[in-house]
Amino acid sequence: MTGIASVSRLDAGTQALRLRLDTLTRQVADGRKGPGYGDIAPDARRAIDLRADMARRATWQGTIDRTLARTSVAQGALGRLSDIATKFYEHAIRIDGTSGELISAVAAQARAAMAEVGALLNERYAGEYIFGGTDSANPPVPDPHGIATSGMATDIAAAVASLAAGNVATVQAATLAAASSDAVGTTPFSAFLSDPAAGLTEARRSVPAADGEVVAYGISANRNAAATSEGETTGAWARDILRGLATLAALDPAQAPLGTDFTDLVATVRDGLRSAIDALGEERGALGATEERLEATSRRHDDITITLTAQLASIEEVDMAETISRLDATKTQLEASYRAIAMVSSLSLANFL
Repeated sequence: MTGIASVSRLDAGTQALRLRLDTLTRQVADGRKGPGYGDIAPDARRAIDLRADMARRATWQGTIDRTLARTSVAQGALGRLSDIATKFYEHAIRIDGTSGELISAVAAQARAAMAEVGALLNERYAGEYIFGGTDSANPPVPDPHGIATSGMATDIAAAVASLAAGNVATVQAATLAAASSDAVGTTPFSAFLSDPAAGLTEARRSVPAADGEVVAYGISANRNAAATSEGETTGAWARDILRGLATLAALDPAQAPLGTDFTDLVATVRDGLRSAIDALGEERGALGATEERLEATSRRHDDITITLTAQLASIEEVDMAETISRLDATKTQLEASYRAIAMVSSLSLANFL
């Protein structure tokens, strides 16, 4: 009976060693203390909180990354719009009423440029219209290739065609009114962006970047975001560009002999484009500052996530060197236990006596 009891005790000890060996083998394989929160008690609650914090920061970083992709596309479009405004600002400097060929050439280029401006204002990223405000599924300029024949351009062309001795101020006021208008049939911008109860007054699109931190980044096609237009302006750089291009497109070499009335009208175009260039520079600078802020916030999330990951690892993961050492020791103990059971089991009555 004593031998049987000894074997039973040895077998129970061996079973415990086998369970410990299984646990240590799994821990060496995946590096974790266990698959359940019970394996990391009493730190399970803290581990849950750490994982939730890491997931929240990962979500913020994802939205920041997508926003930075949108602002990058916007920066490219704003840069090209600035180039267009600068090009025609320089043309307006050279137009002095002495070259009919230059006037005709600039007018033709301006008509083509209006379509490009419309296309740039319809720039998209991942299927969203960057300059469409919250109505990002629809183009802010419904007919970009038809801007040259839009109500705005038609009204400006009619005003320019009426230029006569002594009425340049009236023509200037008419072109300003046409470019500033949000009336249906006149404005080239979408009904949403032109609606005072919707896009015309809505807050800029923004992104949550951290707890209690919401960063505005959106720019609408028909109004300034961070920039303030000054001088000869409609109050919006996009409208100023379109006003200038539509005016240049409507110029007729036959008007050159009007002298100062003609050159004063061209000067208005030049001043309006200068205002647009300055406002675009301010807009791009403000958007760049927003990008820097978002990038800094993303880096902060990344740094904190590294710290949180280390803290979580200290709770959930094993010390690999120590675990391997314990695994080797357990294997040795188990082998010794097997040998002891074999020896006890092989004893006969004669051996025992």
